[in-house]
Formats: sequence, C-alpha cells, structure tokens
Amino acid sequence: MAFSVNTNSSALAALQNLNNTQNELNSTQQRINTGLKVSSAKDDSSAFVIAQNLRSDLSGMKSVTSSLNRAKSVLDVTLNGATQISDLMNQMQAKALEASDAGLDTASRTALNLDFVALQSQIETVIDSSDFNGSNLLKGPAATGNSLSALQSIQGSSTLVVANMDIETMLGTALTGDISTGANATTQLGLLETAKAAMAGKLNTLGSAARQVDSQLTFTAKLADAIKSGIGTLVDADLAAESANLQALQLKQQLGVQALSIANQSPQAISSLFR
Repeated sequence: MAFSVNTNSSALAALQNLNNTQNELNSTQQRINTGLKVSSAKDDSSAFVIAQNLRSDLSGMKSVTSSLNRAKSVLDVTLNGATQISDLMNQMQAKALEASDAGLDTASRTALNLDFVALQSQIETVIDSSDFNGSNLLKGPAATGNSLSALQSIQGSSTLVVANMDIETMLGTALTGDISTGANATTQLGLLETAKAAMAGKLNTLGSAARQVDSQLTFTAKLADAIKSGIGTLVDADLAAESANLQALQLKQQLGVQALSIANQSPQAISSLFR
C-alpha cells in the first residue's frame, strides 16, 4: 500500500460514493415531495411527453364536459316547458270538445272560452319562460330562433345540434283562436289534434337529444378517469417503495460519511513514520 500526502485515493473514492448517494437521496426526496417519479423531461423524456399529451386531452375533455352540461341544462328546461305545454294542450282539447256540444248553453260556452283563452296565455308564458342562460328552444321562429349546439368530443368535429322547436308556429291559430261558438270549437279541435301530433314529434326529438347528452357525459367521465389512470401509471411515484428506498439511502449516507472520515485519517499515519 502506497502512502502519499498529495493523493488520498481512498478518500476520493469515498467522496464519490457519498456524492452519488446524496444525488440518489435528493431524487428520492423529490419523488416523495411531488408524488411523481417523472416531474420533468429530464426524468424520462418519452414518458413526460406522453403524459403532457394526455394532460392536454384531459383539459379538452373538461371543455367538452362543460359544453355538455350546458346543453343538459338547456334541454332539461326545454323538456319541462314542452311537457307543460303538452299538458296544457290536452286541457285545451278537452275544453274545445266540451264547447263543440251544440246543446251547450251560452253561459257555459262563455266560461269554457274564458278557460280556453287562459290556457293559450299560459302556453305563451311557458314558451317565454323556458329560457336557460339566454337559450330558448321553444321560442321561434326556427329560422332566426335559438338553436342548441354542444361539443361531444375533444376533436370538436362531432357536435350535437338541436334546432329551435318554434312552438308558436307549430300551434298556429290554435294559440290565437277561440271556442266562443260550436263551429269555432270544432275548428280548434282539428287544429289541436294536428298540433298534438307535431308536439309528440318535438318531445321525441328533445327526449332523444337529452338521452344522448346524458350518455355522452357518462362516457366522457369514464374516459377522463381512464386517462387520469394512464397518466398516473406513467408519472406517479410508488410512495411505499420510495419511503423504503429513502431509509436505505439515509443509512447508506451515514455509512458513507463514516467511510470518508476513516479515509481522511489515513494520511495521518505517515507522520508516525518520522518519529
């Protein structure tokens, strides 16, 4: 074994090992602090890039979910309004049928007509009130009225579109006529029968769109969960393993400090040769 006061190979080796241990300790501590095994491209460039792309998709899905939730709210309000109008139309039909009786006295017919006109007014109120955040799918005309458009995917090319229902045009004179005479009542019965068939189609369209939105919201939520899980697999640290590794490295660091201390004492033995 060569002794030298200029070079202490043992100390240099111990210091290098101690530095390596410290670097590993710092990395482990970083993973524990952040919960991430890949927090930057320096840790693992390919995994980091993939995770960033997935995070971008996840952000896009938040926008899709927001759009679908807005559409759901609009459709819920519209469906409630359309259902209420359908109920009012049934009541109007019943009043018109009763008023079509040729043997009905004038007072009864007048009372029925007052109820009929009141129901028409209620329908107008429902149409005007079926508004959510500026969107009203019941108030037309369809050519200029509000329509509904919602994102269904992050590509943006797939959208749900629901046209304005334009209930006022659909009802036509059934919304402005009267049943003050038997002939008028008979006319209104025919108009209401036609309007009810059209209303059934509009309710079917709205119901189908509402189911589509609910289904897409469920799918988007599941897809977002899958992406989150995928990101976690790529970049999340195993904290149990990191904790065990931390303890091992701390012990290794202590031993490294002791090894360096012993190595630094070796040159002192040279002085005994000159006594």
